[in-house]
Amino acid sequence: MAKSLRDLTAQEVLAVAIQSEEEDGRIYADLAQRVRKDYPATAQSLEAMRDEEDGHRHRLINLYREKFGEHIPLIQRHDVKGFITRKPLWLAANLPVALIRREVEQMEEEARNFYRAAIAQTSDAGVRQLLGDLAAEESKHYELAEQMEEKQKTSGATKKEDESARRRFVLQIVQPGLAGLMDGSVSTLAPVFAAAFATHTSKDAFLVGMAASVGAGISMGFAEAMSDDGVISGRGRPLARGTVCGLMTTVGGIGHTLPFLISDFLYAIGIAVAIVAVELAVIAWIRHRYMDTPLLSAAFQVIVGGALVFLVGILIGSA
Repeated sequence: MAKSLRDLTAQEVLAVAIQSEEEDGRIYADLAQRVRKDYPATAQSLEAMRDEEDGHRHRLINLYREKFGEHIPLIQRHDVKGFITRKPLWLAANLPVALIRREVEQMEEEARNFYRAAIAQTSDAGVRQLLGDLAAEESKHYELAEQMEEKQKTSGATKKEDESARRRFVLQIVQPGLAGLMDGSVSTLAPVFAAAFATHTSKDAFLVGMAASVGAGISMGFAEAMSDDGVISGRGRPLARGTVCGLMTTVGGIGHTLPFLISDFLYAIGIAVAIVAVELAVIAWIRHRYMDTPLLSAAFQVIVGGALVFLVGILIGSA
C-alpha cells in the first residue's frame, strides 16, 4: 500500500530520493541518445544534466551508507502517494525538441519541490543538510534548464534544431498525410458523384463513397508503409507513416460522402460540393504552408485536378 510523503522515515526518504535521482539520470541519458543525431546541442545539455543527477545519487548513497548501512530498500515513485511521476516521453521514437526542453525544466522543478518537502520529514541534521543542499542545486538546475534554451538561441543552435524538427515533421507526418488527403479527397470524387448522378439516390452514393474511402485508406496505408523503411531516407517509422496516410485518405473521402446521409438528393449534392471546395482549399493551404508552394499556384493545381475528376464522375454517372 502506498504511503504519503509525511509518513516516510528518514531512511525511506533517502531511499526514494536515490531511486528518483537514478531514474532521472537514465531518462536524461536516454533522451540524449535519441536526439543526438538531429539535436546535438540539446543532447550535450542533457548529458550534462545526467552527470549532475549521478553526482546527486552518489552523495545520497554515501549519506545513506553512513546512516543506515549497505542495504537500500527499493522504494519507487509509485510507492509514495502524490510523488512526482515522469511522463514516458523517452519511450517515443520521435520527440519534438521543444517538448524535451519544457519537460527538462519541469523535471528539475519537481525534484526541487520534493527535496524541499522531504526536509520536514526528518530531524537528523546531516540528512536535512543534504536535502537542503540538493534542493538548492535543483533550483540552479532549473535555472540552467531555462538558460539552456537561451544559450542555444544565442549560439544559433536552437534555430538549427528547430529547422531540423520542422523538416522531420514535414517528412514524416505532413508528406504522407498530404498524400493521403489528396488521394482521398480527389480520387473518390469520381465514384461518389458518378453513383450519385447515375442513381439519383443518396443511399447508393453514400455506400459507394464509404467503400471507396475505406478501401482507398487501406490501400494507401499499406502502400506507404511498404514503400520505405525510413532508415536511409529519414522518413520515420513505416507503421506511423502508413497509419497517417491511411487515416487521412479515409478522412478525405468520407468528408464529401457524409452529406449523402441526407435523403434529399439535391440538398445532399449541394452540401457535398461545398465540402469538396473546402477540402481542396485545405489541401492548397497545406501545400503552401509546408511545401513552400505559392498559394495561387497550389490552389490552381489542386482546383484544376479536383474539377477534372469531379466532371469525370458527373459525365460517367449521367451517361
